[in-house]
Amino acid sequence: MVTRGGGSQSYGFPIYCAAWLPLAHIIKPDPPAAEADADDPSSSTPSLPMAVLGGGGGEGRSGVPNKLVVAALATGEEAAPALSPDTVVEVNSEEEVPYRMAVHPRGDGVFCAFPNGCRLYRWESQEGEGPQRLALEPDQDALAELKDVGLQLAVSFSGEGSILAIGGEDGYLRVFNWPTMGSVLTEIDTKTSIKDLTISSDEKFLAVNRSSGPCRVWDLQSSEVVASLPRETGEIFGFCRFSNKADNSHVLFITVMEGDYGKIVSWNTTSWTRTGSKKITREAISAFAVSPNGALLAIGTIEGSIIVVGSKDMRTLVTVKKAHLGIVTTLTFSQDSRTLLSTSFDSSARVTSVGSPKSNGTSIWPMLLVVILAILVYYCTQHKEDILAMLQR
Repeated sequence: MVTRGGGSQSYGFPIYCAAWLPLAHIIKPDPPAAEADADDPSSSTPSLPMAVLGGGGGEGRSGVPNKLVVAALATGEEAAPALSPDTVVEVNSEEEVPYRMAVHPRGDGVFCAFPNGCRLYRWESQEGEGPQRLALEPDQDALAELKDVGLQLAVSFSGEGSILAIGGEDGYLRVFNWPTMGSVLTEIDTKTSIKDLTISSDEKFLAVNRSSGPCRVWDLQSSEVVASLPRETGEIFGFCRFSNKADNSHVLFITVMEGDYGKIVSWNTTSWTRTGSKKITREAISAFAVSPNGALLAIGTIEGSIIVVGSKDMRTLVTVKKAHLGIVTTLTFSQDSRTLLSTSFDSSARVTSVGSPKSNGTSIWPMLLVVILAILVYYCTQHKEDILAMLQR
């Protein structure tokens, strides 16, 4: 187990939600820059990674604003990466606190869930150079059908951005084609609330965890339930995430509380059977994320701790005790799977380096061991008489 450092930054408001930005689809190069000499490094300087954070003090006169902010990774020689204290964009959301968010992977904007309904914010370009050109504006005409749907506890775009799924505190599950907002499926269960949902990268499956009952898996092509994944005695399901494997198949991970232990359970997506289970922590799990390359799983706890494990063997790779002073509200990996962003009610956003993880494939170490053993066997065979003579001395 390795304990690694990270850089924390405070933004002055409780942070409920966060996501890295797909800058390649948001910030377009100027025509002169695009036509510049490809050998000139100054003409293709990449933008620093950026994240959008949402939260605030909620309704009332707490004096803490409700807003969305965009911040870039700080530049410099610091050992620990961190977001910059200087924000690129700030948008006041007035009396409503952004509670959940989903950033469209192809740059269509930021989908935000507020206590009373949902709103879409679009990216705009302003005059100037660099990231300061970026702006975020509410689209007053979009999502008219979702403006009064109440609080949504889970929101997600599919990997290609063609499907939007949301799950409400009132038990309503709604899935749409994006951007037409044509209905894919709707399920109503007012006796439960939706805790979490996830869409597979091939946009075939949707998994949904509710406040009680099994995890239900939907086929998004037929809009039918194809599996109900049961809980074992004493288990309480929490978060769920699909992940890709090296052979392009999928695995479904579900966080589970069982007594005093928080664990991660894996499910095969062909037979829908349990394939693994590992106890990870004795703290309640409050956030969960899977790296884009499928190699890492991260959990955050109500005590403010962060734990990163390998997805194949569930071995703990990184642990940060008390990474935050309060409950961890969001975890999200960067697109290259090298850094983990975590946020908290304590107003902090922390960037933790997780190194350069390998994808979910075969490890090189067993192969190296086989090669070394083969060399030793060959040497002993070729020099058997010399070795025996040395032993007889």
